[in-house]
Amino acid sequence: MTTDAAAAPDWEKRFRAPRVSLPDWAEDAPDRSLFVSNVTGTYELYAWDRASGRQRQVTDRPNGTTDGVLTPDGEAIWWFSDTDGDEFGVWMRQPFDGGEDEPAVPGLAPSYPAGLAIGRDGSAVIGRSTDEDGTTVHLVRKPGGDPVEIYRHRESAGVGDLSHDGTLIALEHTEHGDAMHSALRVVRPDGSTVAELDDTEGGTKELGLTVLGFAPVAGDTRLLVGHQRRGRWEPMIWDPVAGTETVLPVDLPGDVGAEWYPDGSALLIEHEFEARSELWRYEPGTSGPVRVETPAGTVSSATARPDGTVEYLWSSAAEPPVVRSTSGAVVLDPPGAKAPPSVPVEDVWVDGPGGRVHALVQRPATGEGPFPTVFEIHGGPTWHDSDAFASGPAAWVDHGFAVVRVNYRGSTGYGREWTDALKHRVGLIELEDIAAVREWSVASGLADPQRLVLAGGSWGGYLTLLGLGTQPDAWALGLAAVPVADYVTAYHDEMEALKAMDRTLLGGTPEEVPERFEASSPLTYVDAVRAPVYISAGVNDPRCPIRQVENYVDRLAARGAVHEVYRYDAGHGSLVVEERIKQVRLELEFALKHLGGGAAAGTAG
Repeated sequence: MTTDAAAAPDWEKRFRAPRVSLPDWAEDAPDRSLFVSNVTGTYELYAWDRASGRQRQVTDRPNGTTDGVLTPDGEAIWWFSDTDGDEFGVWMRQPFDGGEDEPAVPGLAPSYPAGLAIGRDGSAVIGRSTDEDGTTVHLVRKPGGDPVEIYRHRESAGVGDLSHDGTLIALEHTEHGDAMHSALRVVRPDGSTVAELDDTEGGTKELGLTVLGFAPVAGDTRLLVGHQRRGRWEPMIWDPVAGTETVLPVDLPGDVGAEWYPDGSALLIEHEFEARSELWRYEPGTSGPVRVETPAGTVSSATARPDGTVEYLWSSAAEPPVVRSTSGAVVLDPPGAKAPPSVPVEDVWVDGPGGRVHALVQRPATGEGPFPTVFEIHGGPTWHDSDAFASGPAAWVDHGFAVVRVNYRGSTGYGREWTDALKHRVGLIELEDIAAVREWSVASGLADPQRLVLAGGSWGGYLTLLGLGTQPDAWALGLAAVPVADYVTAYHDEMEALKAMDRTLLGGTPEEVPERFEASSPLTYVDAVRAPVYISAGVNDPRCPIRQVENYVDRLAARGAVHEVYRYDAGHGSLVVEERIKQVRLELEFALKHLGGGAAAGTAG
């Protein structure tokens, strides 16, 4: 391990550089904020009193903490306490100014979280998920009080929001059995239904809804929701009490999200399109939104402050993240060395079997192609790669590799049909799109066909193992982090919400559609794998559990296939910076060993 930080290679410096999330702030005490930072080397929660400038570390756990919520009055912080990254635990409560942690709801047993909303009167609505009960939602009238169950269903659901006066609770649910497309229900604190909004027509129509937030004004029952009625995510205003829906004239080409300005007079629009994002302001009743100027790249989160300014977390593939304000100021600048920049991305569009596929390409700043090339496949699958700073791809570029990231069918940001195309032939559909981009990369002279690496984490790790088995002649190497490796065993061991997603994607359980699980499981094709394969896995992972990874590894070992496995004590990835650096270093060493030293010529690593 490098001990001299100044002498460390740039790729390590990017991981170690202090980072902060966009600060969240208390609705009725906006000077009190909560953010996440890795300044100690582990991602933890921090409280920030803007009036005094005081910052303090809220949590301090070996495997890190990222889930926290401020109470509206800013007097307390709720944070989720699991065990070593297993995502199964309870909410804890700590005073904003510091003090002892205590269970926020002593009457609730540990569970997977399914949403949280905290009221101004001290009440809270807590969503829970367990294998035994499915989803339950509980109301607590006061801190430390007894929880009352107000909702229960076997299918996945979650708490969306609580109205300003605490009289309305918005829930997202999938009682119709389609975990990709939620319906909405607004209930009273006693659990009685006020109104329903369901665009799935009982599960026969694939249109989803999502809660974006109640109006932040006393007596206002309007709820901002996202819908897919025009083929992409867009906001509208639904008043569940009045029974009215207000369509908004926000005619932007990509997916559109929104949140309220603090006084309820306007909406802050977040627009994602072709791997970039931008901000707009819209005042209900006007003809359309007005652009909020931000640099080209990706705004990963944004919020409007009470004074009307907007704070946002911005980055690009070349420039590290920074929390900025539309006032021109840097809002929160952590101490320590800044992350070295990387190279910008190039956009590539390739004709695939299901339509044009968008890919982002980074190539080394020096040297001529063809390069050894890493296809870094994103997780999700309902996610997308964007023009945002990422230390992992930058490390490969530093070592002389080109990096290609593919927004395959199933990715978000390209319309509902592109995302929803991922059904039944799960995994195989994405690999068709990746194959089309791979062919382009070789034909264009970018990639060396003898040194193509398939890599990814989570769903990207799954696609890596599946691709190595179904396309064995295409790849020289595979790097799979926290993957699905044995789909049937993964289904039986994973958390309940992911079981519901798998039933939606594949059309049933392994017992109901065994042929689909078999066709989509990397284990089915493990004996065809020819390329050396490196696998890393968290032993406490509830999403891609360790037993199914071991099943796959045992099959590789039984036939003497070239492979290495790294197991670490965490869940679905690590929040510890040095652990993450170790994992990337092991991947780099594995790739360089098996692809030859020429891959690293003239590199910084």
